[in-house]
Amino acid sequence: METIYALASARGKAGVAVVRISGPKAFSAAKTFCQSLSETRLPVLRKLYGFDGSLLDEALVLSFNVGQSFTGEETVEFQTHGSIATVNALLENLSEHPDLRLAEPGEFTRRALENDKLDLAQVEGLSDLLEAETEAQRKQALRVFSGELGNRADFWRTTLIRAVSLLEVTIDFADEDVPVDVTPEVLELANLVLVDLRSEAEGVKIAERIREGFEVAIVGPPNAGKSTLLNALAGRDAAITSEFAGTTRDVIEVRMDLNGLPVTVLDTAGIRETTDDIEKIGVQRAQDRANAADIRVFLTEKMAAFGDVRAQVGDIFRTPKADQSQSSDMGISGKTGLGVRALIDEVSSILEQRSASAGIAIRERHRISILNAINSLEYAVSEVEYGMERAEIASEEFRTAIRALDSLIGRVDVENVLDEIFSSFCLGK
Repeated sequence: METIYALASARGKAGVAVVRISGPKAFSAAKTFCQSLSETRLPVLRKLYGFDGSLLDEALVLSFNVGQSFTGEETVEFQTHGSIATVNALLENLSEHPDLRLAEPGEFTRRALENDKLDLAQVEGLSDLLEAETEAQRKQALRVFSGELGNRADFWRTTLIRAVSLLEVTIDFADEDVPVDVTPEVLELANLVLVDLRSEAEGVKIAERIREGFEVAIVGPPNAGKSTLLNALAGRDAAITSEFAGTTRDVIEVRMDLNGLPVTVLDTAGIRETTDDIEKIGVQRAQDRANAADIRVFLTEKMAAFGDVRAQVGDIFRTPKADQSQSSDMGISGKTGLGVRALIDEVSSILEQRSASAGIAIRERHRISILNAINSLEYAVSEVEYGMERAEIASEEFRTAIRALDSLIGRVDVENVLDEIFSSFCLGK
């Protein structure tokens, strides 16, 4: 395997920059520039020299033996001063070394996967952790990156292997009397896993929303103050406001962090009958996005539907422009801020309750693998309940379920998803 290098920290000016070298010739290549490494692998301060003998920088040098690094390979990290010129000079010299080549996007992490330092679910968790913008995203990604899904998958796998082994005993002694009826234990083991898997499958959609962001649509008739409310929530003029109805023709999106949850607030066109072709398109888009949103905030004095938009459980109703009338506690005004804080708290509370049902499976790929396992297990249970003369069929269904769970963490059938996953990583990861 080739020895690779890359800048592992962000480009641009910084106090410190980290350049990583990983592979079988990492130590020998690093000594070309810093003359020696610590025999005890403790961090050491070293002067770095280029091929022409010029001083490049003075850096903290960390070295890791095989099996002790992120990639599982020999690894050296140069922690240099973070100026653009210093980093460029070091990278240029590294590029001239005959035993080194520049890493591809995600190649360090891919090597960690190939060297069994991470499973596939942990790789996905790391990707999400690097992209996390809110506290909820960070916590969810960290759970997966720490190996929680892999540990759970191992438990499910071990449990199902136990069930298969019990069935194999029955098959081996098909022509003899088996001293113990294994059916109750096999069914108990299968149902134990089924309960877990069904719970995880239900929680994937919410976990995906935490990862990608919830959507909250502001819905109402024209000139109800939707854009003004959006601006109040965003704390800036994200949408044009006017006293004339029909100003908003398209869906305007503002990304926000509501109490640690990622939320995109949608300002939609006022929903009404219109002969204006452009406004018709805006109204249709408003209805489509509102129906697909997680929560709809209806700005209306009456709990009525707008066009094709129907209220759903958890939706919120507010009386608009409360600053212009004697309104109830349900009134809101984006202009004065009346009721805005209460709306934020209510939206946050609803989304926090929904987020509580999120599991440790966080991607559609996970959900499909889990559903495949559930399907096979349900067939296996029905075959076991039919009778031990169907034990061989049941045993094969158990194995199919185990293979589906193995695909969760990358033991089987993952080559087709690797390129897609690693394409989102930067060079230094």
